[in-house]
Amino acid sequence: MNRIAPALLAVGVLWSTASQALDLEQRRAEALLQRMCAQCHAVGRTDKSRNELAPPFRNLGENKLYDPDFMQRLQDGYSSIHRSMPTARFGRDDAEAVVSYLRAIQEPRKPK
Repeated sequence: MNRIAPALLAVGVLWSTASQALDLEQRRAEALLQRMCAQCHAVGRTDKSRNELAPPFRNLGENKLYDPDFMQRLQDGYSSIHRSMPTARFGRDDAEAVVSYLRAIQEPRKPK
């Protein structure tokens, strides 16, 4: 029994790590966002936005990510009211990957 406990612990750690790991599509989207957006926005789970006015992508929230029009806006050309933000346009596959990635990295909401 003593030999089984460490093995079960290792399986548990690997299982929890795998559940937080990004799939291939999400990693592709992360690389795309790094190229297009990281000069201002924090694109990953822990980095800091280079521009203090640019929100980290991990804090976008459900109202944006689960808006049925968000993916279409990414395809049509997503822009902001901020003049310094260029319009970002994604093909359908890239838009789907970006939405999947953004959903995967969202931080849980903190209780008020």
